[in-house]
Amino acid sequence: MASGVEELLDMLFEMVDEAKNVAFSGDKCAIERDRALDLIDDIRAQFPMELAEAKRLLNMRTEYIASAKREADLIRQQAEEKAKQMLAENEVYNQARQRSAEMMQQAEERSRELKRSANEYCEDALRRTEEAVAEAYKEIQGSRIRFRAAAGAAAPVAAAPSRPIFDAEAEEE
Repeated sequence: MASGVEELLDMLFEMVDEAKNVAFSGDKCAIERDRALDLIDDIRAQFPMELAEAKRLLNMRTEYIASAKREADLIRQQAEEKAKQMLAENEVYNQARQRSAEMMQQAEERSRELKRSANEYCEDALRRTEEAVAEAYKEIQGSRIRFRAAAGAAAPVAAAPSRPIFDAEAEEE
């Protein structure tokens, strides 16, 4: 006995193909009725099994496709999330770099400003110190002149002092 519907259909086809023509008719033939009906019964009996197997295969195929779509969607979703995360990290990195550059620029500007202020302060302090020293020097000179005048008027010219007197005016020249 044949096992599949295709084999049974092939046997039925051969039976019709090899059948002898009926006399005076080109398109009619004679076949064994019982044998043909047996083949048709066998085909009918095989159909439910074949259809059930085909349906099972279709269901498996549908489930497989659905599973593959779910997996593809999950992979796509994970890839999108990873891309978003990478973009966010990149954005944070770019913002940090930009903020760092701004902070460096501000620090450099502040450093230049502090250096300029320190130079101005030092220049001003040195100028004031120079003016104070010059003023003190003038006062010392005036005091010396007054001292010499007072010393010269109070004491007659005596013997030469044991130590030489320092003369700032002579020193300047």
